[in-house]
Amino acid sequence: MSPEGTTPHAPTSRRQFLRGLGVAGAGVALASCAPSTTPRADKPNLDVDILNFALNLEYLETAFYLMATGRIRELGGLGGNAEIRVPDGVTGLAPMTFQSGDIRDFANELATNELSHVRFLIQTITALGGVPIPRPVLDIGPAFTAAANAATGGRITDFNPFRDDTSFLLASHTLEDVGVTAYKGASPLIRDRKPGGVLEQAAGILAVEGYHMGSTRYQLYKRRAQEVAPGLTVAQVSKGISDLRDSLDGAADKDQGIADAPRPNESNIVPTDENGVAFSRAPREVLNIVYQKADAASGGFFPNGVNGNLK
Repeated sequence: MSPEGTTPHAPTSRRQFLRGLGVAGAGVALASCAPSTTPRADKPNLDVDILNFALNLEYLETAFYLMATGRIRELGGLGGNAEIRVPDGVTGLAPMTFQSGDIRDFANELATNELSHVRFLIQTITALGGVPIPRPVLDIGPAFTAAANAATGGRITDFNPFRDDTSFLLASHTLEDVGVTAYKGASPLIRDRKPGGVLEQAAGILAVEGYHMGSTRYQLYKRRAQEVAPGLTVAQVSKGISDLRDSLDGAADKDQGIADAPRPNESNIVPTDENGVAFSRAPREVLNIVYQKADAASGGFFPNGVNGNLK
């Protein structure tokens, strides 16, 4: 699939940030003397690799939301024209049938935010002297079907993320929770910690992904008793999605469904540890989830694997 589109002007704050980064030499000019902003000489600078890893995930989210809202042309040739696999009948040239105007508006907001993330990461990587990865082959059709099948023990076999509002929200739930933990997990590895630098900007994207995740989980919580399949509620599917991710990312418990609250009469819209802190995932843990198989080199949402050095 080769979508076409145009690129709007970047906001002023983005231009100011990119000017501050500069592109001379090997990368960024760091603020002098301050210990918190000076990189350690014994550790490699992985900032570009980290941002490129994040760009893979942003390409995935952007393609999904633009396809759902009928705005896939806006992706244009951004990052190249690699194949995007979708369910039969989905073109991305017209929006899916939303039952609620609020969910339609939310989907459009998500699409706009994620597309901005892609553009911003491409510009930032370039400003750092790096080369942005091309968009990898993406699967936002059969991969969602396989994930839903695995998450429900085979009880859902025909899941289509573009079928209705609840399906769209469950698909968003599948992606957004991973994005939040991926950004947090990468944060200790970022070297550019000066004000307005890479760490601060990545934290800003993390915050937006957190808003997305919380909003999606809230909408699902309101529908928690709704049946997705005979005898299978939204809350049960959410728990299945959470358990599936947990089974793939390693031994630690880093995931929770929307109803996995520690006390009665309490929701679990915001998944946290015992300290109320969001979970972290290392790149390999993230890849296990998006490939839908531990220690794989490709698969799931990235049929040919992600692009970049962090694999």
